[in-house]
Amino acid sequence: MRKHPIPAVRGVAAVAVTLALALSATACGDDGSSSGSEGSGKGKIVFWDNNGGPRTAIWKQIIAKFEKKYPDIEVEYVPIPIADVQSKYDTAIQGGGDSLPDVGGVGTAYLASLVAQGALEPVTDRIQDSSLKGKLVKNMVDSVRAAGGGDGEEMFSVPTSANQGTLWYRTDLFKAKNLPAPTSWDNFYKAADELTDQDKNKFGFTLRGGAGSIAQAMEMMYAQSGIDTFWDGDKTTLNDPKNVAALEKYIALFKKATPEADLNNDFTKMVAEFDQGDIGMLQHNLGSYTDHVKAFGKDKIAGVPMPPSAEGQPRTIVSNPVDGLGLFKASKNKAAAWKFMEFAASAEMNSLWNEDVGAIPANVDAANDAWIQQAPPTKAALQSLSDPQTKVVQLPYYLPDWNTISKADNEPNFQKVLLGKMTAKEFCDKVAKELDAAQADWKKHN
Repeated sequence: MRKHPIPAVRGVAAVAVTLALALSATACGDDGSSSGSEGSGKGKIVFWDNNGGPRTAIWKQIIAKFEKKYPDIEVEYVPIPIADVQSKYDTAIQGGGDSLPDVGGVGTAYLASLVAQGALEPVTDRIQDSSLKGKLVKNMVDSVRAAGGGDGEEMFSVPTSANQGTLWYRTDLFKAKNLPAPTSWDNFYKAADELTDQDKNKFGFTLRGGAGSIAQAMEMMYAQSGIDTFWDGDKTTLNDPKNVAALEKYIALFKKATPEADLNNDFTKMVAEFDQGDIGMLQHNLGSYTDHVKAFGKDKIAGVPMPPSAEGQPRTIVSNPVDGLGLFKASKNKAAAWKFMEFAASAEMNSLWNEDVGAIPANVDAANDAWIQQAPPTKAALQSLSDPQTKVVQLPYYLPDWNTISKADNEPNFQKVLLGKMTAKEFCDKVAKELDAAQADWKKHN
């Protein structure tokens, strides 16, 4: 498994918010289901894996270790396909909550929806009173707080992992041209130009023009502009002149230093194109590392975090969805459920899980484990994410229309920008207008 869940369908999210508003007269956002109880700390608990299938084997391994340590607790493992997880939670909540699990995998992409429906128990105090206190990567904690909506003070999940945008590059091609690694934007654009030979069908870079294109563009924009917050008051910074300029520079690579076929590439096609061997650089997350190693070998591929906007400036990275574990309010055995969550997020288990899925561990004590030392891109990503100077631009996953605005509604417009039928400013202004309206509507009802 090399991806984190980013489901979220506009209709589902809208239902979630509507339901939450309709129930706002009840106590503290309660969804009407039982508020559960601590229970005996023994017996059976139910765990829903939010990416069942690809991660089933590693979770069963962790569960076996947990049950050995706590023989009086049984964990029922339920694998939920990644595409179905949000709707599965929503359906259970709307049915009164009795069929919800005790513990469930929860990504920040849909965390706010569950919080709005009163389905999750805050875990802030539990973390403070546990072995996890001070052991979770701060930037992941900040992402979880921000994604929950509200005042951002409470945590409604325990972070377990994150991904991060990475610049992958062919070290052999760079060496042949005597090029420095793309650790600065000047180096990046120089390499994109010098590694391109269109007559020989060789290109310096490949970008994503199809599904997922806007997420990649935003990573490139904010990293170059150095703007370190998504909101300036109630207005998005997406169409700030510095971001517009960064987008203009990025899209100027299309067809000049990239294949023309990039126009329709999703991440699968983009990665496959890069791994064919005639492209120098690719921007994608850590999840494609094993694909690149398989294609070229470890000695011909390297990955670096997104460069800072300028030398001496802090690195600005766009938040990737953080995966985590949520404690459901309706649980009748919260004490046992919390033992499982604490165990799964411990350094040893968190490291084991992230090594298997190829992601960044949330537990800081996993940082020096052997597998991370042997995976330089993951090590560099963890170091950049843990660096107190790094600024993480928290994307508004809590907005019900976030996925619709940043994906389906505007990906065709991004293709127009690539084709020169729409300017970068027109595109940014359109998306910004929609985001500002969505933010205003969200604040009105929260």
